[in-house]
Amino acid sequence: MVRPLGFLVGLGFITALVLAILTTPLKNEPNAAYAFHKHPKHLKLASDGIVLPHWDQAQLQRGMQVYKEVCSACHSLSLVAFRDIKDLGYTEGQVKTFAKGFQVPSINPDTGEPATRDGLPSDYFPSPYANETAARAANNNALPPDLSLITKAREGGKDYVYSLLTGYQNPPANLPDELKPGTGLHYNPYFANLNLAMVPPLTKGQVTYADGTEASVDQMAKDVTAFLVWTAEPKLIKRIQVGYAVFFFLLIFTVLTYFSYRNIWADKKH
Repeated sequence: MVRPLGFLVGLGFITALVLAILTTPLKNEPNAAYAFHKHPKHLKLASDGIVLPHWDQAQLQRGMQVYKEVCSACHSLSLVAFRDIKDLGYTEGQVKTFAKGFQVPSINPDTGEPATRDGLPSDYFPSPYANETAARAANNNALPPDLSLITKAREGGKDYVYSLLTGYQNPPANLPDELKPGTGLHYNPYFANLNLAMVPPLTKGQVTYADGTEASVDQMAKDVTAFLVWTAEPKLIKRIQVGYAVFFFLLIFTVLTYFSYRNIWADKKH
């Protein structure tokens, strides 16, 4: 009795599995927003590729300035310490001065109550909000993401970030009513559902670059994106350089091994 019952149960399972496979569409039907969604624009940076990539320190410094003066009002960099920016060409004294310009959470040693203090090089970039609830309350219930790994966490990477920052525009005339931005939302064809709560963050001349570079929206978007590529992979260039060293070592080792083989076995019949 048990065997026939087990056979019937197995047959039912296989039948259900086959029906599920046959009735499940191979491709998801694109939603209405798909027709208006744009593919991210390509952004070429000095750190791209494997042929002599390098960090453009001037651009990274400009990008950090954009982050500090614009992006840090809503977004955190919780995985980046102030001392890390020494890799961008800053001296130890400049790093200390930069860190001191931030207030980081602390505890009052006399009362034990929460307090703030000047930042130290060992501190990490602080969050602009005390907690998630405060962040949502200040941003139309949207939670601003941490930007430490944003160029690795989003499909399209740096191209997506750059396109999103420069992609704000008026909705097209043929946009269906259900896709039009509602109250507190802004149309951007590079965003997944076309509408996002973040207001256009960049405006021309919003920052004043110390090196005299014109602070256009496109330039600021490129600079801060380059900076966020660095925050996501600060050891990228060193890893590539190590890869070069390993490649040439293996190449030389292979050549020496081949000639050693030829020398040792030269008088041997094969």
